[in-house]
Amino acid sequence: QVHVVESGGGLVQAGGSLRLSCAASGTFFSINAMGWYRQAPGKQRELVARITNGGSTNYADSVKGRFTISRDNAKNTVYLQMNSLKPEDTAVYYCKVTAVLNSQYLYWGQGTQVTVSS
Repeated sequence: QVHVVESGGGLVQAGGSLRLSCAASGTFFSINAMGWYRQAPGKQRELVARITNGGSTNYADSVKGRFTISRDNAKNTVYLQMNSLKPEDTAVYYCKVTAVLNSQYLYWGQGTQVTVSS
């Protein structure tokens, strides 16, 4: 069983910053890719940023230059530093983890709300 828990969401004014954290725990051999996705009301869930266990990253065009994803492999934790936030960044942010057990499995966190006021 793998547990994925996000934290760090909240309400912030436009131009502000927030830092999200996501920790994976439980029984697994290793963690491969970790990523952040978001879903705004009435919209599909979309990739925000992703990082491999080797540190390679990719970002949605809409957040490049403003968001930074990083991870601490020793803690099985991924972070998302969000700067220069805009009202259109408002969404529920979800963490997705690829865990290796006897094969690779995907696990999602419960989500954390980020609200950016104008």
